[in-house]
Amino acid sequence: MPRSSWSAVFLVLMLMAQPALAQADAENGKEVFKSCRACHQVGDGAKNGIGPSLNGILGRKAGTINGFNYSDVNKQAGEKGLVWTEEKMLDYLKDPAAFMPGNKMTFAGVKDEADRRDLVAYLKQFSK
Repeated sequence: MPRSSWSAVFLVLMLMAQPALAQADAENGKEVFKSCRACHQVGDGAKNGIGPSLNGILGRKAGTINGFNYSDVNKQAGEKGLVWTEEKMLDYLKDPAAFMPGNKMTFAGVKDEADRRDLVAYLKQFSK
């Protein structure tokens, strides 16, 4: 195979390996977050409510936001090493009860994968 063909193959493979959220729409994620606002806050002045504040959630161990009374299973997940990465959050948001049986969150989940990716992209803005 000519050298230029290998370069093209390499470029295609590199593009495929880009993070899934690179094409996510944080503005749509802000709209998706409206279904979360009954329990969660995010952004300047966000506080714990029925659910914990979601500022800084990405990169944080599960069950560790100060001042929030998590379920035992959520705290235990953090103690066992669960960190809210983008990928873990995508899995959790699909079906929280299936991902972490026994947690307090009664939300049924975000079934649309693109909406989940957009929501995580939106939350990522508050996790820097």
